[in-house]
Amino acid sequence: MILKRIHFVIDKTNKTKSLKKKINKIYKNYPPKKSDVIAVLGGDGFMLQTLKKYHKYKKPFYGMNGGTFGFLMNKLKLQNIEKNIAKSKMVTISPLEAKITTNKNRILNAFAINEVSLLRQSRQTAYLQILNSNSVLIKKLISDGVIISTPAGSTAYNLSVHGPILSIDSRKIAITPISPFRPRRWKGKILRSTTSIKIINLNTKKRPVSAVADNVEFRNIKSVKIKTNNLIKFKLLYDRNNSLSKKIKLEQIRKQTS
Repeated sequence: MILKRIHFVIDKTNKTKSLKKKINKIYKNYPPKKSDVIAVLGGDGFMLQTLKKYHKYKKPFYGMNGGTFGFLMNKLKLQNIEKNIAKSKMVTISPLEAKITTNKNRILNAFAINEVSLLRQSRQTAYLQILNSNSVLIKKLISDGVIISTPAGSTAYNLSVHGPILSIDSRKIAITPISPFRPRRWKGKILRSTTSIKIINLNTKKRPVSAVADNVEFRNIKSVKIKTNNLIKFKLLYDRNNSLSKKIKLEQIRKQTS
């Protein structure tokens, strides 16, 4: 894979400021339109922002961890970026598309690479109804909220609330409740990625709910329709010994043995 013209996108943190100076001394920073690849230096949150912002250029993305965990990123190696990119393997992922209806009947659209979360906005639990296509999956979920996760995002927020880890090529999505009160033993559901999901807030006045698509929040939600948009493809590059599939499998092993 020959991808020599690199456009660098670097997060504005104390950690990445000094790294930016070093990169500018070693490499030419091509404009995104003329580049072969977009190299992203930062953490997972910054990577998600960059993927959405630069997707219009139809370029592959190579992440370098300048954050904390860096699950979506490769290890940071400034001296051999071009060589590492040339040896990398590509993974293609599609995001969730959320059509959000607010209490005032405003229609908003958002995309999520990791997950769409519905969260209670007040001290009271949320009353949510979940529909799978046209059938009712859960008539009334009383909980702090619910997460709909992609395979790429299944090791993030979804895993922290004990949701299932999905293989990157599984073509599945996970629905995971957050602190469910009723039904108390409901652990969630794994569905095919072609499934259309609708979540309705059953009590908008007394129990307000927000929707969060990755790191973008929408407040006072009446309902959300969620489906995988397979027309959008994000191309991610990973070092051969540090692939996204390998990271997910390691997390699956850790979960089984913990």
